[in-house]
Amino acid sequence: MCYSEHRKGGKPLETVSYTVSPQEDGATVRHILKAKLHFSSHAISRLTRAENGILVNGQHARTTFILRAGDVVTAEAGDHRPPKVLPTPGDWPLPVVWEDGYLLVVNKPAGMTAHASNFLPDTPTVAGALAWSRGTDFVFHSVNRLDKGTTGLMVVAKSGYVHDLLRRSLHTDRFHREYRAVCVGCPEPETGTIDTPIGRDETSTVARMVRPDGLPAVSHYEVLAKQGGLSLVKLVPETGRTHQLRVHMASTGHPLAGDWLYGTEDPALIPRPALHSCALTLTHPVTGEVLHLTAPLPEDMARLVPEP
Repeated sequence: MCYSEHRKGGKPLETVSYTVSPQEDGATVRHILKAKLHFSSHAISRLTRAENGILVNGQHARTTFILRAGDVVTAEAGDHRPPKVLPTPGDWPLPVVWEDGYLLVVNKPAGMTAHASNFLPDTPTVAGALAWSRGTDFVFHSVNRLDKGTTGLMVVAKSGYVHDLLRRSLHTDRFHREYRAVCVGCPEPETGTIDTPIGRDETSTVARMVRPDGLPAVSHYEVLAKQGGLSLVKLVPETGRTHQLRVHMASTGHPLAGDWLYGTEDPALIPRPALHSCALTLTHPVTGEVLHLTAPLPEDMARLVPEP
């Protein structure tokens, strides 16, 4: 398999290629695109409409084309259509923890959303911060989107192709996330697993709740330290439901400090839900490199319960 433009900090991925092995002689282009290059059916359909979306040995090819050993299948992997709405650039701090030509990992501050919203038009955004530093044509695909109030590590893909590969690895051992939270009180026992389904709260447009007919949701927790009626908790989500960690902790009777939606709003204590994405172990979807990244506990959480 061969990828173009993969040097660290380089241009985003443009094409991806695969050389047909003797064992694959007689396979179709569609088979190679799906089985070896991991394009989705939707992405393959999009490639068929692009002028040079699919090439075999440098020549335009249909998905039904029969391949021979040694043939080189090349497909577009970049984003060649501008987004429907360009982000508004904003000079907002957004530390980049790690980057190469395929993806980047940022340490998102509190008060920043991934994209602009009609409900919060003046809120700083990750898209706007990247547009400020990279230009408005910078392609932005958030992989593990964090709530506005949540801080920490957030992965951004530089192409739809890489985004799709990363999304498939979410909630597997190839994309392991760890959080820190400060909760009210102390869960008993101090180590455990919360395995309760989560669905929409029909009384709210944004809230979720534990409900029997919800989607499966599993979170693991461990109390790390206690101080002043609060606990610093390690949280590891096994699934990725909306507001999962906040809902699960609230369901135990120990909501996150400052959580206005599932607990008690207390700006004097902390003006946001006390949740931080602190660690990420990621198998790079293109190079296979295993990344171990961390982001220190932010000051507003550390002053409530310092890490031991």
